[in-house]
Amino acid sequence: MKFALLTVTYGGLFYKGEALSLEQQIYKAKELGFDALAIETKRPVASPPDLTKADRNRVSKIAADEGVALCAIESMSNFAGRHMEERENNLAMMRFVLELAKDLGVDLVKIFAAWPGIINDEEPVAMYGQFERGNYYKRLFPAELRRWNHCVEGIREVADIAADMGLMLALQNHAPVLSKGYEDTLIMMQEVDRKNVKLCIDVPLFYERQSDEYVREAVQKCGKNLVHTHYGAWNFSQANDGEIVQDPSPSTGDLINYPMFIEELHNIGYKGYLTSEYCLPVYKKHQYAGIEEVDHATRITLQYMKQLVQNTILA
Repeated sequence: MKFALLTVTYGGLFYKGEALSLEQQIYKAKELGFDALAIETKRPVASPPDLTKADRNRVSKIAADEGVALCAIESMSNFAGRHMEERENNLAMMRFVLELAKDLGVDLVKIFAAWPGIINDEEPVAMYGQFERGNYYKRLFPAELRRWNHCVEGIREVADIAADMGLMLALQNHAPVLSKGYEDTLIMMQEVDRKNVKLCIDVPLFYERQSDEYVREAVQKCGKNLVHTHYGAWNFSQANDGEIVQDPSPSTGDLINYPMFIEELHNIGYKGYLTSEYCLPVYKKHQYAGIEEVDHATRITLQYMKQLVQNTILA
């Protein structure tokens, strides 16, 4: 298992300070000890319409020269729009995303079934749009069924375009259409029924469902379809003696069961990347913090995760 840095971490949205460009983030990934960079397709870093052919060639060359793989393009897709124009706009955006992946030589594109969006111009630090995380099960009312089927149909259409370009899609287990856990995401992938649609399963998105039994079940059920995953760098701290410990998740107050998740990834022979992201507002002593806090959190969390992988391999 190798490690990647997701560009949202240094996107200038969640900390006090400017964004780092794609080129700067390649250098940052190498400096921190990552093997790869995963590129999230939104401003101010990597919105596809903003990147010219020359930009794309330059980014590819710098990454190759620095020995940093470009492992995934991560879209901000939303297939669940109520209005026809919203779904068409999403499809147009996804064409841009797929073309960027192709130009950068990246064969994996992460998608959301739906996405609540980010509000970046109302407060000093960006916030997520409101959404309902929901229960573990679906109330199958007409509105929910319509949203679900919009997602299935839209993903099929994008998957067919991606297949013609030699690209794979990874559906992430993220709300709001998909319930917390893995079940809805696996079911939607099966209903989409395209060979190039796989899974991105993140254990923090299991929320309070962190028992060994549930985490083991999730990884085993997703199995060979699990091709991408993220971990959060926002809930780790370092003691005075240097020990790095996990703090309670800000979503639930529980610890995230990374040990069992990593163990089961190892058991199924997972070959994808473990991708670090810091995508929550960064605070220190109840004040918005700067990029140095992101550096520290990302560095110690990578150290923790690398040790966890090493311990799992040696066990």
